[in-house]
Amino acid sequence: MKAILLREIKSFFGSLTGYLVIAVFLILNGIFLWIVDGQYNILQSGYNDLSPFFQLAPLVLLLLIPAITMKSISDERKQGTIELLVTKPLSLNQIVIGKFLGAFLLVVLAILPTVLYIIILNPYGMPAGNMDLGSTLGSYLGLMFLIAAYTSIGIFCSSLSDNQIVAFILAVIICFVLYLGFDQLAELFKSSATLIEKLGISYHFKSISRGVIDTRDLIYFISVTAFFLMATVFNLKNVRK
Repeated sequence: MKAILLREIKSFFGSLTGYLVIAVFLILNGIFLWIVDGQYNILQSGYNDLSPFFQLAPLVLLLLIPAITMKSISDERKQGTIELLVTKPLSLNQIVIGKFLGAFLLVVLAILPTVLYIIILNPYGMPAGNMDLGSTLGSYLGLMFLIAAYTSIGIFCSSLSDNQIVAFILAVIICFVLYLGFDQLAELFKSSATLIEKLGISYHFKSISRGVIDTRDLIYFISVTAFFLMATVFNLKNVRK
């Protein structure tokens, strides 16, 4: 698994991919958070916190993570190297987890520079230093779980086709439905709104972002991530046959 992980990291940073992903994420967030007028502008929010960032980041990642993962397995299938990979002395679980961790760590590296936002904003509260760090740290934790879920979905979709564009579109659709789709359904079926909302990623992400760690939210994210990783392993078993 370590060999697969290192191989993925080297492939990301051996080309422009890794640097481009980090740059795109930071630039897009920077533009909407600090420059463009609107609901995501921190300076216009009137509050000394990063709530606009944690509202915007899942939407940016909804497109960015599928773009990262779309070639993870589909490119191996297209080049015909997937057959060689699955015949190596590695289990399918190790191959999938290695690819998952490679993409996951790349996105985490893109997130890390945003910690500077805390350093920038913290002194400007009234009084100074009154930022709710507990809620902010909880939001970062929730973002890590959300990244894991998105990444597992992207890896799964990449295993379905040797066409990267197809893998990208499928991953975006599934991530969109899981993050926003259930909220829209809850609006339509108000009698069962709470139950429907709990099926979506957004509900559990917002719950963790309040700074209170609920085991139900953790179990949800772990279950979603594990489900799509296991589905990926199942697809690769068909390749091995």
